[in-house]
Formats: sequence, structure tokens, C-alpha cells
Amino acid sequence: MRTRSILPNLRGGLSRFRADRRGVSAVEFAMIAPLMITLYLGGVEVTQGVAVSRKTTLVARTVADLVAQDTNVNNAEITDILAASAAVASPYAATNLKVTVSSVTIDSSGRATIAWSDTLNGTARSVGSSVALDSALAVPNSSLIWGEVTYTYRPMFGWVLTGTFTLGDTIYMRPRNANFITRTAS
Repeated sequence: MRTRSILPNLRGGLSRFRADRRGVSAVEFAMIAPLMITLYLGGVEVTQGVAVSRKTTLVARTVADLVAQDTNVNNAEITDILAASAAVASPYAATNLKVTVSSVTIDSSGRATIAWSDTLNGTARSVGSSVALDSALAVPNSSLIWGEVTYTYRPMFGWVLTGTFTLGDTIYMRPRNANFITRTAS
């Protein structure tokens, strides 16, 4: 007799348990929350990475543009221009930024070489070294200002999985006020 009374009670309990919906939201939230948090943090990382990439482009353009507007640059001007590049990269750390500005001269045969080069946190290009240029840029008896920037970006959250990224950009600009921009010490 006792087994008969347990079975209906068990069925009733199971049907009440199945009909009860009070904990469904909490369970769904517990299942979806990790995915939503991961998507949010991933969105933050992608946004930061794109912002840093845009800053590297802006720094390359700014450095080349400032030099291309001049006819002669000296040590103090180059120091100021490179310091300005660190300010353009703000609010991102200038210690992760490598900026190189070089003058590329193209002789009558179209051969491009480095006339002078300066850098911030990097290695300047060797004077006289060859540069491979696109044929549209290699105009004989002219020069270009070459701005190069790299930024070592370390994501805030995902660096354990991805490591660091090296973002960079380069730009060539023609001098505006002279055919060649000379570099002097004083």
C-alpha cells in the first residue's frame, strides 16, 4: 500500500517542478553572461586596436608633413617634430612608438637612396642605402620625405591569447617649398 501513495506524490512533485518557471531566467543568465562579457571585452579590444592603428597613420602623416613643409631642417627642428609625434600619439604610450623620418633622393637614373634619416625610439636608416620605390614615386631628380611609424600594441584583456601586435604605417610626401630638403646640424 505504501508504494501506491509514493507514485502519485512523485508524479505530482515532478509536474509541479516542470511547471515552475521562477529559476529559468537565472539559469539563462548564467549561461549567456560569459558569452556577453566576452563579446563586450572583445569589442573594447577591437576598438582600442583600431584607435591605435589610426594614431600610427596620423603620426606618420604628421611627421612627413611637418618636414615636407620646410626647406632645411636642423637638429632642434627634428627633435621638436619627433616630440610632436609623441604628442600626436597621445593618450597612448610614446615608449611603444617608433618613428623614423627620412629624406629619399632620386637621381637622374631613378635610383632612390637615403639622404638623411632621424628617429624616435628606433633606428635611423643608413645614409646612402637604397630604397625600393613604386615607379610612380621614382621621379628622376627629385626627393621624397618618408615617414615610418610602428607601434607595439598589447591588448588589455586578450594579450595572454594573442600576444602583442606591431601596428605601423608609412607615407611618402613630396617637399612643398624646395626640390630637396637639406639637413644641417645647427
